[in-house]
Amino acid sequence: MKTIIEPFRIKSVEPIYFTTQEEREKALEKAQYNVFLLHSDDVIIDLLTDSGTSAMSSAQWAGIMQGDESYAGSPSFYRFEKVVKDIMGYPVVIPTHQGRGAEKILFSILSKDKKVYIANTLFDTTRANIEFSGARGIDVLCPEGKLPQIPAPFKGNMDIKALEETILFQGPENIALVILTITNNSGGGQPVSMENIKAVSGICKKNNIRFFLDACRFAENAWFIKTREKGYENTSVKKIVQEMFSYADGCLMSAKKDAFANIGGFLALNDEKLATQCRNLLVITEGFPTYGGLAGRDLEAIAIGLEEILDENYLMYRIRSISYLTEKLYAKGVPVMRPAGGHAVYLDAKAFLPHIPPDKYPGVSLICELYKKGGIRAVEIGSLMFGKYDENHQLIPSQMELVRLAIPRRVYTQSHIDYVAEVIIEVFEEREKARGYTILEEAPLLRHFTARMQPI
Repeated sequence: MKTIIEPFRIKSVEPIYFTTQEEREKALEKAQYNVFLLHSDDVIIDLLTDSGTSAMSSAQWAGIMQGDESYAGSPSFYRFEKVVKDIMGYPVVIPTHQGRGAEKILFSILSKDKKVYIANTLFDTTRANIEFSGARGIDVLCPEGKLPQIPAPFKGNMDIKALEETILFQGPENIALVILTITNNSGGGQPVSMENIKAVSGICKKNNIRFFLDACRFAENAWFIKTREKGYENTSVKKIVQEMFSYADGCLMSAKKDAFANIGGFLALNDEKLATQCRNLLVITEGFPTYGGLAGRDLEAIAIGLEEILDENYLMYRIRSISYLTEKLYAKGVPVMRPAGGHAVYLDAKAFLPHIPPDKYPGVSLICELYKKGGIRAVEIGSLMFGKYDENHQLIPSQMELVRLAIPRRVYTQSHIDYVAEVIIEVFEEREKARGYTILEEAPLLRHFTARMQPI
């Protein structure tokens, strides 16, 4: 295959400050070994998240200048609403300041009567909002999705048998919502097949349960369907997207991912009664229904970004660039999630650092080593993020110990990615030097954001 080239030209740049390893070790100690607490100026390649970190296009920047800041009835909202309706197909569109705002509103309403949510894998803020509402989330990921290094085309799928058994055990009347995250972020950025979306939809309809898509990376998921699922190879990404959404009752979206925006999100749904309840809560928490906590310029940027993400040349480049890094690491023996996901490369920290047990947080150790060695900031998706305690305050570890290197959209070039590979390989070659970590201070929810830690 030919060299991957970016399907865009660079029009504006910002400088990177190159720190020394000694400077980084001091910065990490000051941050008490939590990379969330680092100053971003001290990071050379920032792969902490792909959320809100995209480079916006010239068209989006031009759209920002057209943003209308009227409190109610802004034309920017109606342009935004029109694009969402065209792509997702839902009659009701409710803007929020970001995805977790949409989660907070929806779950606050649904959890009043029903206390169980079922998903392929809930991500951190989604699970936290569910638990904060007084409910609980249950993950029913397909078996192959739990095996990081064994390739399968749709490792983000929901386990259909486990879904049916969970519904039977919990009782359909107790289930607030079934959620499919596309692509499955906590499970390695792995896609969900159209066949699986249809099957989940059918089960939900049969049991009279609401079914929503967590649509943060909907276009990347559609590209995987086009390239991996039989019968879709000649179907446009936009038609695949429209079919995906047609099987669900609604969606939640953080526009900070596949819409290339720096802020924003929305709820889109079919149910007018539920929409009225959501709008009522929106007004007292986010803002008026035609701005929902966003400036008019942000609504413009999201609308343009939602159309740009459907560009198949861009999606081909995006997925191939993630695959490029994955295969480069795999060739050197680095334990990495395979096949490559859509938005990130996931290292298997359990296999990378087998001498560090889950209660000493191998993922935290790995992200600290990557930062010290090369100034790369990544995020742990393992027992710090998802671990729980039993009645004796003993850690119940996460099923997988992953480290996610999320690639911001349209930000880094191939030479940056080559540098990332070199640093990871160097850390892997010196992996026996890595130590475990212990927690000094933690919050009851989303502890990974603010935890204070120290090496053992």
